[in-house]
Amino acid sequence: MALPYLEAVLCFMILMYIFETYLDIRQHRALKLPTLPKPLVGVISDEKFKRSRDYSLDKSYFHFVHEAVTILMDTTILYYKVLPWFWKRSGELVTKVGLNAENEIIHTLAFLAGAMVWSQIIDLPFSLYSTFVIEARHGFNKQTIWLFIRDMVKGILLSMILGPPIVAAIIYIVQIGGPYLAIYLWGFMFVLALLMMTIYPIVIAPLFNKFTPLPEGVLREKIEKLAASLKFPLKKLFVVDGSTRSSHSNAYMYGFFKNKRIVLYDTLIQQCSNEDEIVSVIAHELGHWKLNHTVYSFIAVQLLMFLQFGGYTLVRNSKDLFESFGFEDQPIIIGLIIFQHTIIPLQHLLSFCLNLVSRAFEFQADAFAKNLGYASQLRAALVKLQEENLSAMNTDPWYSAYHYSHPPLVERLQALEDADSKKED
Repeated sequence: MALPYLEAVLCFMILMYIFETYLDIRQHRALKLPTLPKPLVGVISDEKFKRSRDYSLDKSYFHFVHEAVTILMDTTILYYKVLPWFWKRSGELVTKVGLNAENEIIHTLAFLAGAMVWSQIIDLPFSLYSTFVIEARHGFNKQTIWLFIRDMVKGILLSMILGPPIVAAIIYIVQIGGPYLAIYLWGFMFVLALLMMTIYPIVIAPLFNKFTPLPEGVLREKIEKLAASLKFPLKKLFVVDGSTRSSHSNAYMYGFFKNKRIVLYDTLIQQCSNEDEIVSVIAHELGHWKLNHTVYSFIAVQLLMFLQFGGYTLVRNSKDLFESFGFEDQPIIIGLIIFQHTIIPLQHLLSFCLNLVSRAFEFQADAFAKNLGYASQLRAALVKLQEENLSAMNTDPWYSAYHYSHPPLVERLQALEDADSKKED
């Protein structure tokens, strides 16, 4: 008799849903508060606060519905053993088109293709509503329906191009891995991560957005001067046309070793009132680089991945585990899917820990920018970005501690003020 792994997984999923829904309710109550937090009174305009409150509540209602549908679908699929049924049907389809269903790679690709189609069908209504109702209602969406469809088609085509060789490699590694399977899997994923970090901004991202060099001028000069003062090996400085899809703003950097690039969203340039505010945001990002936050985060992710692969090697040949989920055989891809479900509590705990680290890094990067002399500019930029992005002004402390990788605005402004106070003392 198979051990009740399935029942345990369903129990974990439902308990996590209940816990996270409780946090969502706490956050929803905070969002409904009619007044700004005291530290933001006089800093954020009443008009921006009202718009932010309305936008956040709209997203919150949508989130409740989306999460309820998701948990209902996931539990139904597992409880009624849809996965083994779909695995058999995909094998029959492979045979019907004249291919060998005994070839696990071919069978797996057919299974994943069907799963991708199903996922697209289920997710499409939510994506459409989020983009063309919620985001449009609050002035953020800039996409046409044709641009939305084009992006979706491009994403599917990329999955069809990149997915099969990656899946085939994973299956082959598991088949020949033996006692060193965890090391081989981790090594492959490590190389793949480096490869994707290299080709994504150069090959994939330009398929969706246009990247142009930041024009000569005061802003470019100030960013280049700041980078040079920190010995940041800046090679290229781009502006990306984020405004073609959304009026949300951002900035980021990427690249290895001596080949670093900085990307500014055109919306960031439009929303900040002067060059120094934009430079303060870049100073914050350079703080992450100077303090090795990116390296530490990458190492942490790789360590967690290795531990997960180690755990997978311990259970991948468990007949009881597969039988509990309704499988007579032990397909490799199904083993990976089942294993991910069995470690749901651990995944949530690790995600919480990573958020704590990320929040600490954000405070450190803010302090770094402040020490460079950008305290007032960074405060102004943070407030401006909070206003323009209509980010939540009131946040529940439990919710933000569990979900947010970045501290709320109130905490970041308070940390900058506390640093000023300590300096004066």
